[in-house]
Amino acid sequence: MQKMFCQIHTFRQYIFVLCLLSLGACEKDGNKPAPPAGTTTFINPIMNGSDPWIIQQGVQYYYTQTSGNRVQVWKSEKVSSLASAPSSEIFRPAGGLPYSNNIWAPELHFLDNKWYLYFTGGSGPDETQRTWVLENPGADPTAGTWTMKGRLFAADADFWAIDGTILTYEGLHYFLWSGRPNPAIQDQQIYIAKMLNPWTVDTKSTLLTTPALAWERVGGPVNEAPQILKHSSGKVYMVYSASGCWTDDYALGMLSLKAGGNPLLAADWVKSNQPVFSKNPAGNAYGPGHNAFFKSPDGSEDWIMYHANNNTNEGCGEKRNVRIQPFTWNASGVPQFGAPVATGTTIKKPSGE
Repeated sequence: MQKMFCQIHTFRQYIFVLCLLSLGACEKDGNKPAPPAGTTTFINPIMNGSDPWIIQQGVQYYYTQTSGNRVQVWKSEKVSSLASAPSSEIFRPAGGLPYSNNIWAPELHFLDNKWYLYFTGGSGPDETQRTWVLENPGADPTAGTWTMKGRLFAADADFWAIDGTILTYEGLHYFLWSGRPNPAIQDQQIYIAKMLNPWTVDTKSTLLTTPALAWERVGGPVNEAPQILKHSSGKVYMVYSASGCWTDDYALGMLSLKAGGNPLLAADWVKSNQPVFSKNPAGNAYGPGHNAFFKSPDGSEDWIMYHANNNTNEGCGEKRNVRIQPFTWNASGVPQFGAPVATGTTIKKPSGE
């Protein structure tokens, strides 16, 4: 298992080195124009990249993804046209810092009237990966000044940590992330802790979910990339990625918070027994995962954003691309994601674009 772990993460680092040596190839790939479509439609994928994140503020959407040695943010009023939107580099650390390398899965959140950037970074070796937070008091996250607030961790879970995100529930903020207690063993679990402020968590954490089901353990036991989804009724869901991203079976699972539940009590979350979104080989969608959610510009539609590979056995590398599609809810307020839409399929643009 340790040998497999080393091979996997050596491959991940190799991809990032290739990106750096190619003088910004990752950035160029991210800006590659999307395939042509009609004025009211688009087709997937919308751009190259992995670990997509998107947030809406007013009429603007701000999008970011893994870029390896920096954080790049795209700004657009139309998600379907992100590939041609202007982008800004908002953060590139100097060398020799504990977060200078392998910058993964950045997320922008607007909390307490300020912007916060949560990202994973390390000093180089995979075992140094941790979560970090930056603050910007400006109105636009692509402008203003970003200040490093430090490493974000719970004292009782101070080990390898990636893919941080935020749950705001009943007036309180909670931090969720994927952790691996023993860096020599590929066994990623998802934790949650209450936040004292946007850059500090309480000393106590809760182990929320472990990869115990067979579909969460393909290629190695993995629960990572937690994302929060809320229904208009107030129901709260945590959608996460399971199994190795280096496999075709990387997929989405889901936890549901019981009505009136305490987010810090694992017993108040109910896990779905089967994945809620998984590969569609006939549609050129392998390893769909590490998702985000957004509303259409007019607020009438819910959309899921995720990355996937076009072909089998393409792993966690630079061939992954970003896709979006609408989803619905059943009468009980449970999200119905369906299957990944086939590449090249004409899809109606988000309502209001």
